[in-house]
Amino acid sequence: MGGVFEPLKAGGAAIALDEIEISILRSLAVQLLELIGPGEPEPEPDADPLAALFAASDGPTEPPSDPALARLFPDAYGGPETPANADTEELRAHSAEFRRFTENDLRTRKREDALAVVRSLDGLSPAGDGAAVLEVDGELRLRWLGALNDLRLTIAARLDITEDDESAVLFRLPDDDPRKPMVMAYLWLGGLQETLIETLAGTL
Repeated sequence: MGGVFEPLKAGGAAIALDEIEISILRSLAVQLLELIGPGEPEPEPDADPLAALFAASDGPTEPPSDPALARLFPDAYGGPETPANADTEELRAHSAEFRRFTENDLRTRKREDALAVVRSLDGLSPAGDGAAVLEVDGELRLRWLGALNDLRLTIAARLDITEDDESAVLFRLPDDDPRKPMVMAYLWLGGLQETLIETLAGTL
């Protein structure tokens, strides 16, 4: 398998990971959980379902100040493709309303994705050759895909990488640059994400 996801004949995907790779992936997923923050508290058993529904939809209206969180939870309106003559105040109002009703659910989903990665890695036991095979299928494969994407977005924000300048930044850093380990992790995660997507495409 060689450190990338490969399709399984019965469906799903598999990857061989050594102890260092397991440790790195688990550490990154745990850091992502810490960045996203705690989930919504469970409603009381005797709580009014209607009141709980409205409470769940009362999320934040302002974008996060942390650049990484801003990548994970971007504004729904007012992106780079917005026409120059667009009403920015109106777009800001629409984004705030959209965020209020969706960000809490999105945070919950991203937490569940990262937790699924941590739990599946915790279940691995490297064999005598120092590697363990992780198999993912069904919902777990989608959880991994979501978490890998979130990890890459987070690292890209920390490195100030955009799609336009990605290649220039990633491939010209000297080996003694302190950002180099993070860049290598970014590239590695990209390979995992790409090969996992390929296994999904083969089942469509």
